[in-house]
Amino acid sequence: MPVEKDGLSAILGLLQYYGLADSLAPWTSSPDLGQAYGNLRQRNQFATLISMAVIAALWLHTISGRRVRAVLLPAGLLLILAAAASTSRTGLLQLLLISGIAAFLAWRERRRSNGGAAGYRLPHPLLLLALIPAYFAAAWLLPMLAGSGVENMMRRLREGAPDAHSRLVLWGNVLDLIAQHPWTGWGWGELSFAHYSTLYGGSRFIEILDNAHNLPLHLAVEFGIPAALLICGGFGWLVLAARPWRETDPARLMVWGLLGAIVLHSLLEYPLWYGPFQLVFGLCLGFLWPGSHRARLKRNAVPSLAAAAALMAIVGYAAWDYTRVSQIYLARDERLPALRDDTLAKLQGSWLFANQVKFAELTLTPVSAANAAEVHALAQHLLHFSPEPRVITKLINSAMLLGLNDEALTQAVRFRKAFPRECARWLDNEPVDDPSE
Repeated sequence: MPVEKDGLSAILGLLQYYGLADSLAPWTSSPDLGQAYGNLRQRNQFATLISMAVIAALWLHTISGRRVRAVLLPAGLLLILAAAASTSRTGLLQLLLISGIAAFLAWRERRRSNGGAAGYRLPHPLLLLALIPAYFAAAWLLPMLAGSGVENMMRRLREGAPDAHSRLVLWGNVLDLIAQHPWTGWGWGELSFAHYSTLYGGSRFIEILDNAHNLPLHLAVEFGIPAALLICGGFGWLVLAARPWRETDPARLMVWGLLGAIVLHSLLEYPLWYGPFQLVFGLCLGFLWPGSHRARLKRNAVPSLAAAAALMAIVGYAAWDYTRVSQIYLARDERLPALRDDTLAKLQGSWLFANQVKFAELTLTPVSAANAAEVHALAQHLLHFSPEPRVITKLINSAMLLGLNDEALTQAVRFRKAFPRECARWLDNEPVDDPSE
């Protein structure tokens, strides 16, 4: 486990928190003062990475001698500082569980051990529980050193998210959507369209919603309740059959911990939609799968090599296609020389990123009486891909040009409910921006 790399990520996060990462561009981003997320997308992902590093550090403690253990103490303090700098409530919950479960395992180890203190592999239970007050001390101290205006973790815990941005509102909307199609769901990738097209009776989550921020709920809203129960129940049965509470091997305990951190995060957000966490999740499942690893590798060597070669080819194609399609979203001078002119025409035929090409085509095409039918069809399709103001306004404008006034009125009502500020700008003939930007 590359704990050293996670330590570098922790240092990077602290530099970002204090606004000292500008000089590291373009190797990393420079978020606003008080924001820390390393080279990941946002702070919850950064917090999960740090939690995984804490678990790996505990594993190192179990297999190492005194010299390595002496280094792990300052490394652990660095990780606690980084976790506090993330101001992630998900990260705090992970740390509470890691500290409590590790303290229980250390207590169990001491209860069973007859080898004296020298034979103990985990730190003392009280030292592990001390991670919790250390976190809160760091969460109190870090904003004081950063100055005024920096977001405070204590305030986040006390006040929570704004009402229209809270997970409770989000989950309430998702439950309403599940109730509309409980058996088969709305379809894979249709949550954003379902959320946009539904006029809720109560509060509405005001952002574009393409994930339920809870894996079981997401499976239920897109595949239906039976499929969600089957998938989640099957995974739960596998976990119960594996009996992780009986594990004593340090490596397997670490892997269970990594898996647990990702699963916990998946109940509050969507880490499994990102490659790094998908990779760790898959490796954890492979490591914990029953049977002899050596025998399986010997028996499946050829199929495994063939699968690895096929995967590398797919990844290579995806990287090439992504690089190619992304050029349309860059300024002309920043594009690859071969794609600076007639870029959109050269991108037709993309297999993996066809919708991204169509989205660029829609946003770059002015609506007129001559092309209203084509724009209308394209906007209807893209409404299921990304129901954002730039798509919605093209759909309404093209519908009015085609004389589809009832459809235009229906979309205008949905537009006003989903994006009131952008709708007002559109009515005033002002440019409409993507609210996610």
